[in-house]
Amino acid sequence: MSKYNLDNRFEDFAASVIVLFDKQPVSFAADYLAKQLIRSACSSALNFGEFEGARSNRDKANKLRIALKELRESLRNLNIQLKSEILKSENIESIRKENDELIRILVTLLKKYE
Repeated sequence: MSKYNLDNRFEDFAASVIVLFDKQPVSFAADYLAKQLIRSACSSALNFGEFEGARSNRDKANKLRIALKELRESLRNLNIQLKSEILKSENIESIRKENDELIRILVTLLKKYE
């Protein structure tokens, strides 16, 4: 898989989360979780971009760890929203799948730099 393709996947993931919340959530909890999910999804994409510009393997590993943390936070957030019925499974299954795949990819990449 090329870096360009992986860059696009991170950007597409973040964009899909933004699009998911194109309307203002109706409750305090929904608003809080939506904003946090947007932050963590975008942060994973931005930190992956920083990884590509890092000069040392140590710095690359650090950026990957941050992106991985943000992806895991995103997945946890999606799960909470599903369990609390803020979101419906059929509306976010593709986002959850991509989130999980990106986590797996970063775990594999991280092994190379640790």
